[in-house]
Amino acid sequence: MADDRQRRTVTTLLDRQGRTFSADAGITLADKPAPLYQLLVLATLLSARISAEIAVAGARELFVAGYRTPAAMRSASWQDRVDALGRGHYRRYDERTASMLGDGAELCQQRWGGDLRQLPAEAGEDPAELRRRLTDFPGVGPTGADIFLREAQAVWPGLRPYLDKRVTAGARKLDLPTAADQLAALVSGKDLPRLAAALVRVSISSRAADEVRASG
Repeated sequence: MADDRQRRTVTTLLDRQGRTFSADAGITLADKPAPLYQLLVLATLLSARISAEIAVAGARELFVAGYRTPAAMRSASWQDRVDALGRGHYRRYDERTASMLGDGAELCQQRWGGDLRQLPAEAGEDPAELRRRLTDFPGVGPTGADIFLREAQAVWPGLRPYLDKRVTAGARKLDLPTAADQLAALVSGKDLPRLAAALVRVSISSRAADEVRASG
């Protein structure tokens, strides 16, 4: 059972760090083809060894340029994708990522008709199988699949609680439970994606952890 200290810590954590990465990228997440594809794009960018801020900025520029669906991404030229990533300062991996985004958009259209809502049923509602299928996309390894699923649990309730090792690493830094069911019990289901994103930030930033501890 959660104690008062844990609940205070989580309240502070959500207040200070509880922004989902999809919200930062300007994605209004819903169980619809376009926003789910946009989340896949974001997960692809976040998979590279580059800061989350730059990955999010790169995704925003792609969406501003109109590449919000697999069809639009596939129709864009390779150079158009490179240019959009460059405007977001996503330069170290821009050429390779531009190619992967084009290939991923083609795969999404050919295998699922551009509609990722088919994935959960195809995977038998099994998070591990869903994770494996996501890694079929170019540039999306296990880390990228975790990113997608942490955020997608907002609109795919059958995934909840999806709290991977990056999330539990953040929980450990704040002396919160590391068992998924105990950690999930500290928030409502709708706040699980926010909790996951906040704990990921804590796991990679000592400053974020210190701010939560100081205010909790």
